Amino acid sequence: MPIQDLTQDAISLLKKLIETQSFSSEEDKTALHIEDWFTRYKIDYKRTKNNVWAVNKHFDESKPTLLLNSHHDTVKPNSAYTNNPLEAFVQDGKLYGLGSNDAGGCLVSLIATFTHFYNQENLKYNLVIVASAEEESSGPNGLNSMLPIIPKVDVAIVGEPTLMNLAVAEKGLVVFDAVIEGTPSHAAHPNNNNAIYNTIDALQWFKDFKFEKGSEALGNVKLTVTQINAGSQHNVVPAHVDLVIDVRVNDAYSNAEIADILQEKAPVTSIKARSLRLNSSSIPMEHDLVKAGIAMGRSTYGSPTLSDQAVLTCPSLKLGPGDSTRSHSANEFIYVNEIEEGVQIYIELLKNVLLE
Repeated sequence: MPIQDLTQDAISLLKKLIETQSFSSEEDKTALHIEDWFTRYKIDYKRTKNNVWAVNKHFDESKPTLLLNSHHDTVKPNSAYTNNPLEAFVQDGKLYGLGSNDAGGCLVSLIATFTHFYNQENLKYNLVIVASAEEESSGPNGLNSMLPIIPKVDVAIVGEPTLMNLAVAEKGLVVFDAVIEGTPSHAAHPNNNNAIYNTIDALQWFKDFKFEKGSEALGNVKLTVTQINAGSQHNVVPAHVDLVIDVRVNDAYSNAEIADILQEKAPVTSIKARSLRLNSSSIPMEHDLVKAGIAMGRSTYGSPTLSDQAVLTCPSLKLGPGDSTRSHSANEFIYVNEIEEGVQIYIELLKNVLLE
């Protein structure tokens, strides 16, 4: 099928996905649309919960495997929408609708790309595609649950909006819960161990603290106190203050190293990571995918935003149509020509890597 026709079919699929509610863990109906695509193109696929996946027709276990992945779940629309978030319509070249940019445009472009290569023989890499669930919630039944099921992956392209530039690294995430204790008392009595006052020095420490190791691609680790909670009524000094700390981790540290440093140094009574599994990720600049992208004129950068790359242990490249700044915004949209360009660039990139 001509690439232009395949692309128009992908845009039609995106419109169907937009108009089908698919909040995280509620992707069962969008999965049906993706199944329908594979059925129409005679692609042998499987479905595991709300994840739909397939391998290329001439899969060869002796070859390395390239994963193509993006997600079909969405966040819930915010209150600033003036459009119907579940209505797909094109105006001034923009395709509007919830999940159009994050990451529907990437997903349908990758599905079209996989379809283009599905029947081809003698590829240098096997291809496996996963249209995954629960990316927005980092849920237990998303891409992470698929890794023991699909063939072993050697390298991955994760479809997220990057303006089709090469995100060669991505920051990881660790969220910490910290507690600062004091002496509870009646507000009318003296108290030299007020937990809220004790928090002042701790907040200053968090504000000033710098992790030593920077990264060429991702810069410095970014630590931010994002929540604080204490007290129950005006005349009671609370026994403790609870803090939440968001840490965006570069590729110079593992998440476990970040946890060890904060547990050793932070001036709090206790600090505990909620999870250590959302690690930073990267791909070597000398990898064939990166070299091919650079040769096509695509720029490279390090991404501060989290994606399903965080659950992969293999080298991975984040690449897709759309603009990350539109994600989770009101009246979300993607330009139709971004999808057209996305399919074209994906296919050209993979031709340079897959074909003899």
